[in-house]
Amino acid sequence: MKLLGLTGGVGMGKSTTAGYLLQSGARVVDTDELARELVQPGQPALAEIRRDFGGEVFLANGSLDRAALAEKVFAGEVARKKLEAILHPRIRERWLAQVEIWRQQKVPLAFVIIPLLFETQAENQFEKIICVACSENSQRERLLDRGWSPEQIQQRIAAQMPVEQKMARSNFVVWTEGALAVHRQQVEDILSRL
Repeated sequence: MKLLGLTGGVGMGKSTTAGYLLQSGARVVDTDELARELVQPGQPALAEIRRDFGGEVFLANGSLDRAALAEKVFAGEVARKKLEAILHPRIRERWLAQVEIWRQQKVPLAFVIIPLLFETQAENQFEKIICVACSENSQRERLLDRGWSPEQIQQRIAAQMPVEQKMARSNFVVWTEGALAVHRQQVEDILSRL
């Protein structure tokens, strides 16, 4: 099985790229989805988040208030590191387990989407790495369209390795500035080289 990592900055087109990979028949696991699963009611990580961050990051029904947690986590590096210590080992465990299932099923091609791939030193798990990227202006426009404030955008960008460094460390780059057809063609070109 060929296993590739897919990374890139926030709002740069990783989900769209993943959609094209799925349409091509590749298997894809998205670590952002795994993170969401890990903070569902009843999950051990949720109890640890309550212990470390307090009740103010929870809604009245006991579920996680993701916006309140994000406000705390992106306001300071100590809080972010604390959350990462809770979630990152569990996320890695889950995607590695999924990869093992695919290996047993003899899946020919699989991708793991990890926004913080280099930051979490996961690159040695993959044969090749694809970075999805766009200009800073496009990134900011896309995140504003999601309803994020300029301050929220700046905090999230600051929490990630600069995309130029991710591009330099990757085997392939998908540049998402143009039309969706161009984006798709770049993905197809990479798939044809694998």
